[in-house]
Amino acid sequence: MPDNLTADQQELVRLWELHTDYEFVRKDAAATVATMTDANYVNHVPVMTGGRGRDEMLEFYGRHFIPRMPADTTLRLLARTVGQNRVIDEFVFSFTHDVAMDWMLPGVPPTGKHVEVPTVVVVQFEGGKIACERIYWDQASVLVQIGLLDPARLPVAGVESARKFEDPGLPSNELMRRVAG
Repeated sequence: MPDNLTADQQELVRLWELHTDYEFVRKDAAATVATMTDANYVNHVPVMTGGRGRDEMLEFYGRHFIPRMPADTTLRLLARTVGQNRVIDEFVFSFTHDVAMDWMLPGVPPTGKHVEVPTVVVVQFEGGKIACERIYWDQASVLVQIGLLDPARLPVAGVESARKFEDPGLPSNELMRRVAG
């Protein structure tokens, strides 16, 4: 943990990392929700999945999120910003689409395709607990990578967006060059 964080900010990071450990490592919905306020909410912005309050979040984490997470899921943290009552993580969410992921790809059966997508989560805290999570990713990039969108016919990118996210030295404006052709 960076030395320049205040004790309060270090506590936010500790709680956030505990929360994600319960989600992705221990796979414990009740423990995950216990890190959150009673009036919490989660919004996966591209597909509007998540929930509000303890009961909805227990249902969401217990039935839709944790058991429908591919076994090879990784989160590669690129940057973290810690402020007053807020943590913002930028990371690459990587997985093989080998299970139905109704929370991310509602109605799409497993394709077996590997996906890497830049993701941003904004986490707000109240009273020493997580009050909300707003999670953003480029759904078009996901759909390209699983074969549901044709990047040759649309101004969208696939895994290239994750590569550029992690390596800003890669060329910019490739979509513009492609259509100028």
